[in-house]
Amino acid sequence: MAQTQKFRSFDDMIANATVPVLVDFYASWCGPCRMMAGILNAVKAQIGDDLMVVKIDTEKYEQIAAKWQVYALPTLILFKDGQPVDRIEGVLEPQALLARIQQKVAA
Repeated sequence: MAQTQKFRSFDDMIANATVPVLVDFYASWCGPCRMMAGILNAVKAQIGDDLMVVKIDTEKYEQIAAKWQVYALPTLILFKDGQPVDRIEGVLEPQALLARIQQKVAA
């Protein structure tokens, strides 16, 4: 399950994370985004503390969404060692998302 945490900046959080970070760019009105929330909870339950899941509301944080060129929702960006290593647009089934994360994190 996602935890609420405060950071000075998004960039600071990504750069200083000790585990890979999966960022879910979403909007409250987006139906597929609501579907993705449950999928992310299932994936996080399987991975545990080896992955940080962060949700960014694109309507509240337009500048972050623009910086990462988020034009479709939901968009997931996986960061490892402060760098983006994968980008997913749309909804994936839990096992497909889990496999993709594990493949990119192991690389």
